[in-house]
Amino acid sequence: MSPTKKSKLWAVSVVFSLIIALVGCNTNTSPTISNSKSGSPNDNQKVAVIVSTLNNPWFVVLADSAKENATKLGYEAVVFDSQNDPAKETAHFDNVIASGYSAVLFNPTDADGSIANVRRAKEAGVPVFCMDREINATDAAVSQALSDNYSGCVALGQHFVKELGESGTYVELLGLVGDNNTRNRSDGFHSVVDRYPELKMVAQQSADFDRAKALEVMEPILQANPDINAVFCGNDAMAMGAYQALLSAGKDKAVKVFGFDGADDVVNMIKEGKIVATGMQFPKLMAQTAAESADKYLKGDRNIPQKVPVAVELVHQGNASQYGNFGKADSE
Repeated sequence: MSPTKKSKLWAVSVVFSLIIALVGCNTNTSPTISNSKSGSPNDNQKVAVIVSTLNNPWFVVLADSAKENATKLGYEAVVFDSQNDPAKETAHFDNVIASGYSAVLFNPTDADGSIANVRRAKEAGVPVFCMDREINATDAAVSQALSDNYSGCVALGQHFVKELGESGTYVELLGLVGDNNTRNRSDGFHSVVDRYPELKMVAQQSADFDRAKALEVMEPILQANPDINAVFCGNDAMAMGAYQALLSAGKDKAVKVFGFDGADDVVNMIKEGKIVATGMQFPKLMAQTAAESADKYLKGDRNIPQKVPVAVELVHQGNASQYGNFGKADSE
């Protein structure tokens, strides 16, 4: 064989060997694109936060905290505002069930009326976790994180008697009629105050937990009862409305106002001596509890208590400096 032919055969052999080597490398090398998901194990799971109303700073904090905690746990979280309207709440549940949400963090509009929505979600495989407000069923929501409203208002009633003494006249502004919180707060308050026959309630009316409604309701009550000594309000929004009515009537210094929630505006007014006391409900803690319960459930944990009580703390002029930002000031 001539040297030229040998050279050509050697070149072909080298090229063929290189091709075999390259094919072998590609066969044994792992793919550069992985099918595994990146990020949180909860990516692509959505959690709905359905709240009774965003027309109240306290519920805004509850909703924002629920969304924040769900997001930290790796879920996409969306807030829905029911505007205290059961029909809107039902529409939100229709949307959530149809859109493939994994769970609902829920603040109901009505203790009885909201049960059907929760049961529909359960039947569709969407677990519901109530926060702050309860529903009157133990077989619908997975869990309910609730303030101890009754005990909180027992403490408020005791402080009410301490401030007024054992005689005087007062007005009570109630929240939403269909909400268990309304009844529990009123019952806790009256369990104390009704022991004193000289403490007389001259008017009791619903203001729907709403500041503007409380102002509207309070004005004619003041005209009919100009010499009242105090107003007990089922939440802080109504306490603010009642205070505004008293201020307009020039009676803000003569009439003691009591609220319930722990809203920042009211805590600051207690510090200023404008409102006497409120009950701190800790909305951030309830929202965190609901979000963490939902996360555990979605990961397979079924050992979740049906009701999780959250203690209420009395806030008054002697300790108001310890509170702020809808909780304990030193814990924020």
